[in-house]
Amino acid sequence: MPASAAGAEGRGRGSAIGPYTVLRGLDDEASGIPVPERRFIGRSADGDRTVLISAPLPGADPGRFLAEAETSRYLLGPWSSPATEVAAPGDAPWHARPYVPALPLPAALTVHGGPLPERTVRALGAALAETLAIGHGQDLAHAGVSPAAVLLAADGPRLTCFGAVRAAAGDGAPRSGLPGLESGSLPPEEAAGGRPHPAGDVYALGATLAYAATGYTVPEREELPAALRSVVTACLSRDPAARPRPAELLDALGPAPGPPAPGAGAAGPPTPAAGLDRAGPLSSASGLDPAGPLSSASELGPAGNPAGRAVALLGPGWLPGRIVAALARQSAELLAATLPVPPAPQD
Repeated sequence: MPASAAGAEGRGRGSAIGPYTVLRGLDDEASGIPVPERRFIGRSADGDRTVLISAPLPGADPGRFLAEAETSRYLLGPWSSPATEVAAPGDAPWHARPYVPALPLPAALTVHGGPLPERTVRALGAALAETLAIGHGQDLAHAGVSPAAVLLAADGPRLTCFGAVRAAAGDGAPRSGLPGLESGSLPPEEAAGGRPHPAGDVYALGATLAYAATGYTVPEREELPAALRSVVTACLSRDPAARPRPAELLDALGPAPGPPAPGAGAAGPPTPAAGLDRAGPLSSASGLDPAGPLSSASELGPAGNPAGRAVALLGPGWLPGRIVAALARQSAELLAATLPVPPAPQD
C-alpha cells in the first residue's frame, strides 16, 4: 500500500498523505456525528506549510471524491473552503486547503458543554446562508452541508465537505444510511436518490442550525429558540419548493442592509427575500423554483453580492469563551509540534 494511502487509513501521527506528514486528526469520533471524509492536520516536510487534509472514507469511490474536490476549487466567498491542492492522477486520493485553527461544530458543542448561544447560531446561519447564496449564484449546489461539514474559526465558520452527497452515491441510488452522511441533515429527496439541488442545501442548513441550537438535527419545534423557530422550520420543509432561498435566510438572520449609496435612486419594490420576516414566519414568497440559480441581482443584496452582510455578526464575542480558548490551545499545540524523525535506514 502506498504511504499516502496508509496515512489515510491509519490516521497515525507521522503517517504520510501526499507530500504532508500527519500531525493529528481533526474530528472526534466520540461525538457520534458522521463525517463524510477523513480529515487531518498535516505539515510539509520543510515545515513551512500547515494544511487541513481530506481523504475519502474506506470503500468510498475515489473518482467521485476527487471530482468534487476539483469542482470545489471554483467556490467563492470568505466562508467557503475550496481545495487548493488535489492528489495527482494515479496517487491515493486526497485534497488539502490552508489550515486555520478551527473546531468541527460537534466538537464545539462538546467544548461549550451543550447547544450554542442564539447569537452564535444566528451569526453562523448568516455566514452559511451567504456562502450558499454565492455558490448557488455560480450554479453550484454544495451537497454536503451537515454539522460535521461546518468548522468554527475565530473569524467565522468554514463550510467544508463540498459534494459529499454526490460523492457518496450517484443520482438514482438511495443514499439513506450510507457511511458519512448524517441522516437528519440529508434532504429527503436526496436520501431517496434525487439529484442534489440548491433547495437541498437549504434543508441541510436548517438541520445544521437546529443542531447548533439544540444538539439535534431533528428536534421538536418547541425545542428550538423562539427567535429561530420559524426560520429553521421553514428550511426543514419536506417540500423543496416551500423552502426559503439563502438570500431570504440572510435577510432573516443577518443585519439589515444599509441605506442605498447617494445617487443610487429610490428603493424598488420588495424582493422575494422580504417574505422571510426577521422574527416571524415565512410568507408564500419562499415558494420559488428550488432547482435554479438566483433569478435576479436584487436577491443577492447591494451590488448583486451578499458578501459582507454576515461579517457584521462575526465580531468580538460571536464565539463563546470556551471555544475561543480551545482554538487558542489547538493553535499553540500545532505551533509547538515537530515532525517525527524518520527511522534510520537499515543496512
